[in-house]
Amino acid sequence: MGDTASSRAVADARIAALEAAHAEERAVFVEKLASSQDQIAQLTKERDQLRASHERVRLELELLKRRIFVAKAERVDTAQLELEFAEKLRALEELAGTLGMPAEDDEPSCVGDDADGVPKKKRKGGRRDLTQTPLEVRRVELDDPLFEQLVLDGKAARIGFEESRKLAWQRGGMRLLVVARAKYRTVDAQGNVALETTPMPKETFPRSLAAPSLLAHIVVDKFCDGLPLHRMEDRFARDGVPLDRGTMCRWVEDAGATAGATVVAAMRLDAMRTAFCIATDATGVAVQPVRTPGAYTRKACRRAHYFVQVADRDHVFFEYTPKETSAAVGEMFKGFSGYVQADAKSVYDALYAEPDEEPPDDGGVRHEVGCWAHARRKFWEATVAKSVVAREGLARIGRIYELDATWRSKSPSECGRLRDAHLRPHVDAFFAWVADEYAKVEHERGLLRNALGYAHRQRAALTCFLDDGRLELDNNRSERALRRIAVGRKAWLFVGSDDHGQSAGHLFTLIASARMHGLDPEAYVRDLFRVLAYWPRDRYLELAPKYWTDTRARLDSNELDAEIGTLSVPDALMTPAPSAPPR
Repeated sequence: MGDTASSRAVADARIAALEAAHAEERAVFVEKLASSQDQIAQLTKERDQLRASHERVRLELELLKRRIFVAKAERVDTAQLELEFAEKLRALEELAGTLGMPAEDDEPSCVGDDADGVPKKKRKGGRRDLTQTPLEVRRVELDDPLFEQLVLDGKAARIGFEESRKLAWQRGGMRLLVVARAKYRTVDAQGNVALETTPMPKETFPRSLAAPSLLAHIVVDKFCDGLPLHRMEDRFARDGVPLDRGTMCRWVEDAGATAGATVVAAMRLDAMRTAFCIATDATGVAVQPVRTPGAYTRKACRRAHYFVQVADRDHVFFEYTPKETSAAVGEMFKGFSGYVQADAKSVYDALYAEPDEEPPDDGGVRHEVGCWAHARRKFWEATVAKSVVAREGLARIGRIYELDATWRSKSPSECGRLRDAHLRPHVDAFFAWVADEYAKVEHERGLLRNALGYAHRQRAALTCFLDDGRLELDNNRSERALRRIAVGRKAWLFVGSDDHGQSAGHLFTLIASARMHGLDPEAYVRDLFRVLAYWPRDRYLELAPKYWTDTRARLDSNELDAEIGTLSVPDALMTPAPSAPPR
């Protein structure tokens, strides 16, 4: 019995020890399992983050490829979008009362319809008609020697010509302008002889080698057509007139500074005083570094900016600024009250006052108008990820543009009434949809959140166009104006200094404003430099492109066509501005 009890006690002790060891090992195993599960969860999280990051990088690469190689115009298949979201668009049109509303410019076609019932557009055929082209005609008559001999023998008769037309080119180039001033010899009562010469007439650029026509040609070649000065130098040399680029550069800078202090300053005063809406945007430009005498170290070009301001359909301004800052923007819009249409860049925030804030110190009260093209661009970028939400956003914005285009030819009051009645429901439904979709992806990074977030935050600015029929949906007109600089700087690369940048901006202003009003830029700039020396300083606004057609009709055409000579100034065309720019 004793041995049995002793054995049982030993066994119980061993069992207890084994159970304790097992419990200890189990605790260690559970701890390791928990640690492994934490590691697995951490690794899974990191894997998901890497996958998401990889997907974002892939989408960004795909977007860059699309921008570079596919479609810079952000084109989409609108027919496919209408099929994909037909039911939603139909419901919106019923809500807005635009179901079945025809486009303003829809006209029945007499050419016939295609298989889908869509009217075919009539295409022009045949060769271009050159009979009405306003060019000097040079006639070349061709005859056949064999038939001409038959005519002489009386066996045939010439009955006319069969005519065709081609376009030819003849190099023009410069002309040498000889200014001949009459000289006189006088004899007084005492017999003294004196020589007198006709005084030189007033000129905008006295003692300049360039006449107004040549200066205008150089200005337009560079700032309208993007031709750099070194290429003009080569071209003039081929014409037999060596004219170095340094001389032309000084001419251009002097011309821009003169125009900026006179006509452009008067135009800006007029715009700040009378404009209803100013559309603005900016683009960068390189500025040549200042060279240190005696040093040959290379320096990189610094970056400056050109701001464009499109004041209604009256004026276009290009303002050079060394820095793209809120202070520079505030100075450009100083004293202006009205609507400002721009993108959502933070430098423009200083122009607007919140409802509970006081207006800026310059006394102007400005209202922000958003750009639907920028909002649409975000959704277009999000379609790279094959997002159905992004495609629906494009369809909704496309319908807003389509409806607004049908009223473009109507008066502002009628356009505002139609917008309020039919377009506002579409816009309200769009932003309600944006708010719902943005709530779903607010905490996710990606192109879709960027698109929805931009529209959600810019709702007040994007709906401002509904306040007045004169406001436009987008800011594309200012971006189109900036293309002249964006394309030109690929050829002329940089501006020489801040002063040259400002002068170039004034010349860009004259050319863009002339194009806005349908003027030939070279003819306008030539005439401007011809009359500027004679014009009263308080009437410079009459020389602006907006008023130039009326002003030119009142000038003596013979005097104006002459490169140099006296000029008769007609009476004032308008009431002088309250303040005139300094000379």
